[in-house]
Amino acid sequence: MRTRGTGNNPHNRYQPLTSDRDMDDGWYHDPDDMLCPDSVATQVIDEQVRSIISTNQSPDVPFDQSINPYRGCEHGCIYCFARPTHAYWDLSPGLDFETRLIAKPNGARLLRQTFDKPNYMPSPIALGVNTDAYQPLEKKRRLTRELLQVLREYNHPVSVITKGALILRDLDLLASLARDGLCSVRVSLTTLDNDLKRRMEPRTAAPATRLKILRELSDAGVPTGIIMGPVIPFINDAEIEAVLEAAAENGAQRASWVMLRLPLEIHELFEDWLLRHFPDRARHVMNRIRDLRGGKANDSRFGHRMRGQGVYADLIRQRFNRKVKKLGLNQPGAEPLRTDLFARPGGEQLNLIPVASI
Repeated sequence: MRTRGTGNNPHNRYQPLTSDRDMDDGWYHDPDDMLCPDSVATQVIDEQVRSIISTNQSPDVPFDQSINPYRGCEHGCIYCFARPTHAYWDLSPGLDFETRLIAKPNGARLLRQTFDKPNYMPSPIALGVNTDAYQPLEKKRRLTRELLQVLREYNHPVSVITKGALILRDLDLLASLARDGLCSVRVSLTTLDNDLKRRMEPRTAAPATRLKILRELSDAGVPTGIIMGPVIPFINDAEIEAVLEAAAENGAQRASWVMLRLPLEIHELFEDWLLRHFPDRARHVMNRIRDLRGGKANDSRFGHRMRGQGVYADLIRQRFNRKVKKLGLNQPGAEPLRTDLFARPGGEQLNLIPVASI
């Protein structure tokens, strides 16, 4: 499974199912992927969703609205916190999450309908938080671009999080939004090591490409930053300073970090990945993760899940903050994304106060 994050496909936690490969179950098989064994070929079905904006009440993240054009993600990051959501579809958080994708083709139409509601009050929408809006499928489906076009049409603020090079295709829209204070982009940058990237995030953009994304977006006037997430003990934690330096050199203005989380099925998948790729340190890594989570593999409590606790977590925070300060990142006074420009085509502009950006 060289081009997938995991070869495992464990039963999901709700309703373990088995399937007959010779039976047509409605999944679309991309002819371009038929050169791959069908066990790892990407399959896509469409979902006509009833709503496109998800709301969030977690105090751990700086947004309350988000949009995910796709369910599942072909990037195949072994640590992805969204993997367990595939269980809601009676699919596995393992290989299914990377290969059986669900697209939302009516997203742009629903977004217009939402914006047209008289009681809608704009606040920044985070695009591609659960699964990457610029995963490879977007090249053909263009659902993310359709959403950005609607956001531009209504002058609605948006922040994007990605590790996909395809975002540069939409530089025209992102730069246009940024000129009006309506857009910011965070690039997920976990390592500068190509080999580690290949093992950990097999179908994502290379580290050098992600730095190029930062540079080209910044040069176009789009406010940029990075998320070093996750920090994994004894896997990429030694790179914190180097990652921050490279990001700053390529125009990033802001930086944040997230400690590795192993909720639900991810625990089993990640341990298997460790044993396959880093057998010499697998036990050491898991012991440190449990130290961070009060003796467990995961701690889902708000205020704890993103950072962990204890001496090691304090050390990571100190190292990160020290380097951020030295590089002049995360300066106070950054302009917030604007909400006061929101206007329905042919209608009146709302008079709103700008709110903080992501």
